[in-house]
Amino acid sequence: MHQANLSPPIPDSLPTTPSPLTSPGLRGAPPSADERAQANDVIPVSDATETLVHVDNLRIHFPSRRSPTRIVEGISYSVARGETLGIVGESGSGKTLSSLAILRLLPRPAQIAGGRIVFEGEDLAGKSDEDMRRLRGKRIAMVFQNPGFSLHPLMTIGAQLSEILAVHENLARKDAHARIEELLQLVGISDPGTRIRQYPHELSGGMKQRVCIARALLCNPSLVLADEPTTSLDVTIQAQILELFEELKARFRMSMIFVTHDMGVVARIADRIAVMYAGQICETADAETIFSNPQHPYTRALLGSTPRVDQRSTRASGFRLPTIGGSGPTILHQGDGCRFAARCPEAAPECTRLAPLPLTVRPGHSVQCLKRGSIGGANHA
Repeated sequence: MHQANLSPPIPDSLPTTPSPLTSPGLRGAPPSADERAQANDVIPVSDATETLVHVDNLRIHFPSRRSPTRIVEGISYSVARGETLGIVGESGSGKTLSSLAILRLLPRPAQIAGGRIVFEGEDLAGKSDEDMRRLRGKRIAMVFQNPGFSLHPLMTIGAQLSEILAVHENLARKDAHARIEELLQLVGISDPGTRIRQYPHELSGGMKQRVCIARALLCNPSLVLADEPTTSLDVTIQAQILELFEELKARFRMSMIFVTHDMGVVARIADRIAVMYAGQICETADAETIFSNPQHPYTRALLGSTPRVDQRSTRASGFRLPTIGGSGPTILHQGDGCRFAARCPEAAPECTRLAPLPLTVRPGHSVQCLKRGSIGGANHA
């Protein structure tokens, strides 16, 4: 009979007092990857040379009678073992779709039109549906954006989590319940023996999100995809959830792709950051570089429009928080050149004609901008 023990052992208690978010609103740059790794007792990113997942030129299209609608176009990034990649951008930039593509859970009619998704040396884009079912929840798990929608309203918490263990671990019911209670306690849920008999509507929003995190960790996956897991939570609970993610990442030695639109959140949780705009990655670098030396005008605009604790937007002071003017391109009219050109304060005439290609500014830091030296080419269609 399988044993329901997780290693290392569970601590007697978890800290419940949230620590303040490290964000552009706080003085000083966010902690470096090595500092974060040392604090969490994990492998520093500089030493984590083994690539866990590599997304290469991923394209996601909506088929059409005339021509396909290009939603995500030619994005590439890698995540090392023990590393957290933050994907940040406005709503509609393609962050969630690109993450769902890794699990092959794209909503219809979206399709992977090209590119590779290499996970632990295997290309997921070419795997069968049955192979993907064996992989989901076992080696790759996801924490969805809205916990209320991702939990079945007519099943108890214990029944929903037991299904995953029955499929992937073949545990007896008694052992499955012991493992579920153990994980619920680990994510900070009190009285887990009672909670597993409750339905989702009996739990608060923060507690449901903790259940979803426990669900993702049931089989000790190598990669966890977190799709804006703090969006629907108040600031206090948000800070607790972020702290929980950091603790669990250190404990389980897992990698994460953390999707968010909040620069304050990504400053705290991410080792490296990929900035997305209109279906493309416009800049990628380590977190410290993104906040201290951003190169792309969109990255700078995002940081400039983030509230800071040392700036007060009042009529008396004369300071008003900057905004990004205009609106992003629609999915039907992406344009031929740089997709940010219509909103960019540095745009030149060639920016509307030529699509910038990725340029390596320095090792680990790339940007797509003609004004920064990128080569312009035909649109990525």
